[in-house]
Amino acid sequence: MVVLKNVVFLSILILLTGCGSKNYKLFQEKEDSSAEKTVSKTQYEKDVNFESVISKNDRVNITVYVQSGKDSQQMTPILSGDMLSSGATVETKGLLVSKKGSVILPLIGEVEISGLTQNEATSLLLKKYKKYIRNPYVLIEIQNQRIIVLGEVKKPGIVPIINGNMNIIEVLARSGDFTDVASRDDILVVRGDLRNPKIMQIDLTSLDAIRQTSLILKPNDIVYIQPSSLKGINVAIKEGLPILQVITNLLLSYNIVTDD
Repeated sequence: MVVLKNVVFLSILILLTGCGSKNYKLFQEKEDSSAEKTVSKTQYEKDVNFESVISKNDRVNITVYVQSGKDSQQMTPILSGDMLSSGATVETKGLLVSKKGSVILPLIGEVEISGLTQNEATSLLLKKYKKYIRNPYVLIEIQNQRIIVLGEVKKPGIVPIINGNMNIIEVLARSGDFTDVASRDDILVVRGDLRNPKIMQIDLTSLDAIRQTSLILKPNDIVYIQPSSLKGINVAIKEGLPILQVITNLLLSYNIVTDD
């Protein structure tokens, strides 16, 4: 029986050897990682005051209003991106900004709006529509601003930005919080061109670390919650239990035959 226990223990040890979390992690770098851990006060202020600009392949909802009648304060929509994309799903709602950075609108034709903030694009369209409409009012909304959340959260997926900007705490709350095997001190934020991304590392377990970084996220950021070392062990145990059960049963059968 002692031999049986030793064999089972050895089998478990073999299964767990090398079963760390490495195989379950994304965006791995070499030991000399260039992930940014601290953010200067100047950069933090820029992050707080960040204003999104319209980009190529964005979807925008453009609504043009006009006064209902003379001396009337009521505004009636005469053009809406929702009308132009009726029946569209959430992912295809609004007007698609072309590769050239423009949209085509009634009366004024093709207008380049890429690189402009919502307010700047609104002013541009207002100026153009005044040539055709008396006292127009223009409203532009970027439809597809989002944060992508991957890894050890209870609800990974896409989190829409609904209030201009978001911080990582809000995103985690909308993603159902961490799983039990999440690494809370090594959260990665991937930003920008994926061929040469900027990587930021956030430690939410330390107030000192939080004070030195920025928790503000930008549209299209990827937030990756890495697994802790327990992830690999848990998976190894789950996958190895049937094998261990077979080994145990065989050894028990052998032990019974030997005793007889």
